[in-house]
Amino acid sequence: MSTPSSPGCGDRRRGAAPACRHPHGGILDAVAGPEPTPERREPVLPAYGGGCVADIVPAILGSGTGTASPLPGAVLDARAVVVLVFDGLGAEQLSARPRVAPTLNEMHAATITTVAPSTTASALTSIATGVGVGEHGIVGYRIPTYDGNLNVLRWRTPVGDGLDRHPPERLQPVVSFGGQRPPALQKAEYRKSGFSRAYLRDARRFGYKMLSSLVVEVRQLLAAGESFVYAYYEGLDIVAHEHAFGEHYEAELRACDRLMADLLTVLPKDTAVVATSDHGLVDCSGGMVRIGRPVLDCSQAESGEARFRWLHARPGRGRDLYDAAVDCHGQQAWVHTASEIIDEGWLGPVVTDAARSRLGDVALVARDGWAFGHPDDGGSNIIGRHGSLTQAEMLVPLLVHVS
Repeated sequence: MSTPSSPGCGDRRRGAAPACRHPHGGILDAVAGPEPTPERREPVLPAYGGGCVADIVPAILGSGTGTASPLPGAVLDARAVVVLVFDGLGAEQLSARPRVAPTLNEMHAATITTVAPSTTASALTSIATGVGVGEHGIVGYRIPTYDGNLNVLRWRTPVGDGLDRHPPERLQPVVSFGGQRPPALQKAEYRKSGFSRAYLRDARRFGYKMLSSLVVEVRQLLAAGESFVYAYYEGLDIVAHEHAFGEHYEAELRACDRLMADLLTVLPKDTAVVATSDHGLVDCSGGMVRIGRPVLDCSQAESGEARFRWLHARPGRGRDLYDAAVDCHGQQAWVHTASEIIDEGWLGPVVTDAARSRLGDVALVARDGWAFGHPDDGGSNIIGRHGSLTQAEMLVPLLVHVS
């Protein structure tokens, strides 16, 4: 299977391309323009080892173990680096809207992959820790525990708040940012959440209340001498979940573009910005599927999410569950056993025993615009979805600017 190309892998000496003007009036010292993304077969697997979101932070902080870098040398040589994650900004969705987001499109340096499943909980943890899903163990949006599925973003199980029963630092043991303690910016209400504790670990967590404040906070941190700043903005994902890709989506994408344009105007000299995303999205309006009765008869539980649904077999029914899933949903999903997913590298080169214990027996990985419903996933109220391994979900942009 082909994987996204990465310009300048391991080349710290690559020079910047000539600057180019953009409609916001600033100047971008852009890296060489991206080559057209080749047509890929699906499912698209994570390109661990130089072409995945998990490879960005280790390349910048020098915490990798010889892995190729997806970043151009100008970024690695910069005095300071800002990593900005736009939740829900898929490469396909961005490249299709050059007039809506001219600054972001002009910064496009490469197309890389997110992780599998292509979901926020798994991907943000891989970005921060620099390791695959199988190593950090946040294997999806909803993870099975002894008291029911843990909703990772809310850190709750069916019996209530999970902070005491499922300490975030125990469930996700890998240090973030190579053991350093950089500032990490996110919405103020997330700063003390269980998920933030799990994926940001010992980073110094800062909160902002309004989108305009994000640029101010970044500028102040850089002015105070910080050499690395992590920032996260979730607005595009929230809008796409409710409205998919219409007028609301494009309005929010314009806001993201203005955010970046504003950020570029306040950067100190010799500062790089690297922006990427945790996943793209798919319009699933009209695509909600009820899991077939023969499948349910063989399973005792489910976990994951609508586009990457794990099925947990009843004792002794693992093969029956797989066969029933293929018969009922083979046209709507890639149906794989957990062993196949591990052996094919979907979860990265390392899969710990803890991570393996959180997987089901069979996965329904949705094709096209299908989604496998469950009351905990928001039902038909969510239109734009992610989690699967289609191009629209797996391919994310790597955006670069060096002041």
